[in-house]
Amino acid sequence: MRAALIILLSGVSWLAISCAKDSPQPVSKSGQLTDIPVGFDEINYPSGNEFSKARWELGKRLFFDPILSADGNVSCASCHKPYIAFSDDVAFSPGANDAPGTRNAPSLANVAYHPYFTREGGVPTLEMQILVPIQEHNEFNTNIVELAEILSKDQSYVEMSQEAYERDPDPYVITRAIANFERTLISGNSAFDEYYYQGNKMALTPVQKIGMDLFFGIANCSSCHGGFNFTQYAFENNGLYESFDDPGRFRLNRDSADLSRFKVPSLRNVALTAPYMHDGSLFSLTDVVEHYNEGGKNHPNKSSQIKPLHLSEGEVIALVSFLEGLTDYSFITNKLLQP
Repeated sequence: MRAALIILLSGVSWLAISCAKDSPQPVSKSGQLTDIPVGFDEINYPSGNEFSKARWELGKRLFFDPILSADGNVSCASCHKPYIAFSDDVAFSPGANDAPGTRNAPSLANVAYHPYFTREGGVPTLEMQILVPIQEHNEFNTNIVELAEILSKDQSYVEMSQEAYERDPDPYVITRAIANFERTLISGNSAFDEYYYQGNKMALTPVQKIGMDLFFGIANCSSCHGGFNFTQYAFENNGLYESFDDPGRFRLNRDSADLSRFKVPSLRNVALTAPYMHDGSLFSLTDVVEHYNEGGKNHPNKSSQIKPLHLSEGEVIALVSFLEGLTDYSFITNKLLQP
């Protein structure tokens, strides 16, 4: 395989796709915003917060409105930008009044499928997660009750709230509307999806196919990044440091076995979401692959799955190229999901 890879790298152009594909239709036959991609599970909308156009429109407006922050300058979209798969391009996103962030902002693509939230997994529902940035001092630094009072003075918000939930703006409405919008951030139309789920065998380049074989084969990436969303949602220590400044899941349960273990992120659209890791300390996909290729640093809780891979330079290039094939251009250019 390695000899074949050298030939391919010397003779095949494997530049990433640069043109956008058609955006999804506004409303699908299922009544939701878009049809569920082939190979994906159905979205579970909780009772009382089923999808509706009115709820989605209210949630979208709130998502992009800096009224949520104490200084009126920071919105959800400030740290979760649509054009980079609802992530950010800095290690730590500044909050209200330029308060320094503490963790790298993850992508919200396919957040509807997550079984728990925050990097230590301490929040069980998306509705509850909405409260976290609103009340965190380093993020919005505001109060959900006071925010509801502010929104109640805006007649347009009152009308939208009544249409969506038959009640004036309050914490119930705010958290549910934003969660309703975020559940429609579905990304499943990458070159990989065309190849694997839709049967287009030309969707991936020859080098990307070699990278895919490595990903699911000897590199063993899929042991942590498996399933249609490229994550098993487990909590792992990846040997990024011998000593972590961030306690990770230990912060939640005070269990030493969970010290500096974090929820495994999805790799969908990963080529767009640099910098990487919980602290944004790795700046490129090549840096990430090289980290795992070297086997990481020693830490008592480092995952047993992480071992030196001994990949050649060409294999590293192929693996990075495959990861670039997880980019969904229709998702990041979908005007429905932009302000």
